[in-house]
Amino acid sequence: MSEIVSSLMQRRVRTIDMDDTVAEVEGMLARERLSWAPVTTGDSEVVGVISATDLLRFHASGQDAAKIMAWQLCTYKPITAAPDTTLEELARLMVARGIHHVVVKDAEKIAGVVSSLDFVRTFISD
Repeated sequence: MSEIVSSLMQRRVRTIDMDDTVAEVEGMLARERLSWAPVTTGDSEVVGVISATDLLRFHASGQDAAKIMAWQLCTYKPITAAPDTTLEELARLMVARGIHHVVVKDAEKIAGVVSSLDFVRTFISD
């Protein structure tokens, strides 16, 4: 039997409210030592993701981080997967779409997140 996403995903998920400023997003990511997070509406619907790469591009544009909201910066319609998706299926999807971050949803609720780094960690023994 193939391993499934729920065996790899990070269950502790920090989300970004779509109305948070970019400055607030950066502060939260720094405090939590994260390189990305899902962007959600007030009712926890996932609308996008913001990654460190998005923030680098933002700063290169010279805009004010206190005036731009997360919804204006995030990558919309992120790839999602169910907890019972096989790791092989998810890896193929990530490679085909050129993405590094996936939100794992159980019904309509966020169950966890998976990044390409999570796959790399499977090759390291403690």
